[in-house]
This record gives sequence, C-alpha cells and structure tokens, in this order.
Amino acid sequence: DVQLVESGGGSVQAGGSLRLACATSERVYVRHCMAWFRQAPGKGREGVATFCPVGKNSYYSDSVNGRFTISQDNAKNTRYLQMDSLKPEDTAMYYCAADGTGLLHRSYKRWGQGTQVTVS
Repeated sequence: DVQLVESGGGSVQAGGSLRLACATSERVYVRHCMAWFRQAPGKGREGVATFCPVGKNSYYSDSVNGRFTISQDNAKNTRYLQMDSLKPEDTAMYYCAADGTGLLHRSYKRWGQGTQVTVS
C-alpha cells in the first residue's frame, strides 16, 4: 500500500513560518492530486490547499490564500506546503492526502499520518 509520509510542523509565534512536507511514491506523485487538510479540536476537517500534476493547477482556500504556497521537489517525489504569516487560527493537525478531487476530503483515498501545527 502506498504511503504518504509527512514531516515538518511544530510550534511558532504568530507571523512566523513553517513548512510541511509530504513524500510519496513516484506513481502517486505524478498521477494524482495532492492536498492538505487541517482539523482543529472540536472542528471538522478543512481543506486548505491542493495541487494536481495534470494541468499543474494549485488551489487555496480563502482562509490561507496569499499566505500558503505549494511547491515540489520532483527528484524526491515530495510536495511542500509553505505556510507564512501564520495566525493562531491556523493551529490544527495538518494532513496531506492524495488521489482525490479538489478539497473534498471524502474523495481522497490516501492519507498521511498528520502533523501538528501550533501558532501562539
């Protein structure tokens, strides 16, 4: 079973930056959309950003547009979520996912283990 391996995250003060990484197999990396979702305690899962290799389209939710950016390293089959100008309301568990559609979390078939982001 193809895994998504997440890294990054941590604690930062408001206004700071963090970068999340999501590594996967070449097959998943080149064929499927990858997205990041987050879930704060007591709240539902929220889609924040997605990138699809077919068409090379990125999409960001209104809550992070202009602050978060997806980049990639093709040699490592890894995509990154660069998070700048972080706010306390960005605090959540962040999950990367692949093989799905847009920011519809129920459509995604593969999920990373999650990484905590805390902004104070």
